[in-house]
Amino acid sequence: MRNGKDDEQGVRVIFTPRAERHIETLYDYIADRAGEVRAEAYITRIVAFCLSLTTFPLRGNQRDDLLPGLRTIGFERRVTIAFVVTDEAVLIEGIFYGGRAVEGAFDDKR
Repeated sequence: MRNGKDDEQGVRVIFTPRAERHIETLYDYIADRAGEVRAEAYITRIVAFCLSLTTFPLRGNQRDDLLPGLRTIGFERRVTIAFVVTDEAVLIEGIFYGGRAVEGAFDDKR
């Protein structure tokens, strides 16, 4: 997908405050149960995956029923990443771990 920017620059990935809170909560949850090293490694993989959305950002399942433009994609069978693609950025809207429901999470944004 061409977005009108230099191929080298491309689109940016931006983590919304909600997504940042989800990441912090997930880090704490894993660190409490498996240690900080494992938590850091897992969060690093999630962030790297999110950053990879600049290549073919229109992946995953479109979920306009939850929020216009929302897409979801799975990560390592335990996480659902919710994001919106614009011409300038991929907005990471949420990181849902271990079956946390994406449905209802965006009621405040409709």
